Amino acid sequence: MEAPGSRRRQLPVLLLWVNGLMTLGLTGARQQTNLCNESLMLEKLPACGKSFEEMMKKLDSKKWCNLTEFIMYYDNFTQCTEREANNASCFWPNPLAEDFITGIHKQFFSNCTSEKVHWEDPPDEILITLILIPVMLTCAMITLVVWCSKRSDILV
Repeated sequence: MEAPGSRRRQLPVLLLWVNGLMTLGLTGARQQTNLCNESLMLEKLPACGKSFEEMMKKLDSKKWCNLTEFIMYYDNFTQCTEREANNASCFWPNPLAEDFITGIHKQFFSNCTSEKVHWEDPPDEILITLILIPVMLTCAMITLVVWCSKRSDILV
């Protein structure tokens, strides 16, 4: 018959063995990893660009800077590039796909400039009101809390 102490010494070894088996199963260590086929991806991505180009040519070029006009076309383009990257066993986005997408952006959106909005302070009357209201409310709440805490005999 085994001594109770020897089982206690075997328990950590058993736990480590079980942990090792679980780790192998959970991490997918036995799965074969596919390498990215960059040449296949670069061969397939231009088809996505061609499809996007055909859809964009349906739009007036003056509307190319208005995202609401072409968002569906751009979504299809994005999904196409992601699908082709995944079919080539590549993650998405990756540097090659990003370079391709950047090229499409330069082709269609290079004339779109973002207009900087010049922010101005509101008129003094509005600014003073917006500052004083929270300050006064804070003072009123502090006064109410202090007054109620001193008159706890009435509230009970």
